[in-house]
Amino acid sequence: MRSSIRILALSMVAVVVPSIAKADQALTLPEALERARANAPHLAALASQQAAAEAGLRGAQAEKMPQVDLSAGYTRNSHVDEFLIAFPGQAPRVLFPDIPNSYRLHAGASLPLWTGGRIESAVTAADRQREAAGLDLASGEKDIVLETTAAYWRLVMARESSRVLREAVTTYEAHLTDAGHRFDYGVAARNEVLAVQVERDRAELSRLQAENAAAIANADLSRLVGLPAGTRIEPTEPLEAAPAIVATTAATDPEALFADADKARPELQALAARIAAARANVEIQRAAKKPQAVLSVGYDYVDPNQRIVPPRDEFRGTWAAGVTVSLKAFDGGRTAAAAAQAAAQADVLARELEDRRLRLHLEVTSRLLDLRTAVAGLEVTRRNLEAARENVKVAKDRYREGVIPSTELLDAETNLLRASLDQTSAASQLRVALATLDRAVGR
Repeated sequence: MRSSIRILALSMVAVVVPSIAKADQALTLPEALERARANAPHLAALASQQAAAEAGLRGAQAEKMPQVDLSAGYTRNSHVDEFLIAFPGQAPRVLFPDIPNSYRLHAGASLPLWTGGRIESAVTAADRQREAAGLDLASGEKDIVLETTAAYWRLVMARESSRVLREAVTTYEAHLTDAGHRFDYGVAARNEVLAVQVERDRAELSRLQAENAAAIANADLSRLVGLPAGTRIEPTEPLEAAPAIVATTAATDPEALFADADKARPELQALAARIAAARANVEIQRAAKKPQAVLSVGYDYVDPNQRIVPPRDEFRGTWAAGVTVSLKAFDGGRTAAAAAQAAAQADVLARELEDRRLRLHLEVTSRLLDLRTAVAGLEVTRRNLEAARENVKVAKDRYREGVIPSTELLDAETNLLRASLDQTSAASQLRVALATLDRAVGR
């Protein structure tokens, strides 16, 4: 039975756990976070959106500047009869000659003098959108930090669990060998041997599951930090050493953390910026009902110049300058409807911001309680592990002396295995709980 279990385990490992062909890559958590920030496609997309928003702001600001246009043209006209006029005693005079070729060079400029606040509001809206895009990038970066941190500690926990289970399998193997010898000498029942073998097989199966979990966590972290598939990551951060900030953070008043989160969360700041942009859009729509004034100047260098009579087949220049004032006297309510729609959209964003602040209070409170629970849980598992080690030590001594049966030692060894796995899980949960609380607070 033992050989069949080993064969099954090895076959499952061959199928489930991919062979590692690439070189090992040692990573600290800060190194992993730095690589994840540089590698994340989502952050690159948010950076592109920020660049687009900055370009939109430059475009809105450019509306204040003069616009200059240059053009050149050539037209071939059909032949026409020349229009002549003759006076007594004078030679005929051509008033409208036949000039089939027409050339035109034009330079013009226009400058908005008054737009009813449309341009200023557009600049404000674009600036707030740019600010929101930058805050979206900051929020995305914090999400990547949390995701990478959680993946990093999942890998550490899986590797540590695998190590604990390997040691447990070795311990069970020794116990199984000893139980087999006792059975051979007739001082132990067969059920004692079978009980040890069952626990050994369970530990082997759990070790296999931990190895699979480590392979999955390794692949996930490799994806986040941009390492080639198949690279074995070796986390170098110690799982047992909890940051000194944990105790201070866990003892912090929830209201103080909520106040920090309300100011620091980039999602809330981005939404507030979008509300300001939406309200600026309302002013843009309302500006359409106000007078618009534009200054324009132009210079034409034309052959023939139709503004000069009689036209001649030669280049001649003329200029023009003027101010145009326009006002929409009636648009059927289009401007009012557009302004109302923009105002409603701004109100929707304001309500969403209010809802997020309410949810934020619950999120911060929940994450703080999770951290406090993780701190308490780690302390409990430490004491439990210490007690389990002492129990195994005592049980081994009593077992060697023949005072207790094999089952009591087996129970002590099993309890030690569970206590070790619980302590590993609790240490990892503490790290993730701290990272999750930091994300909730906006750190």
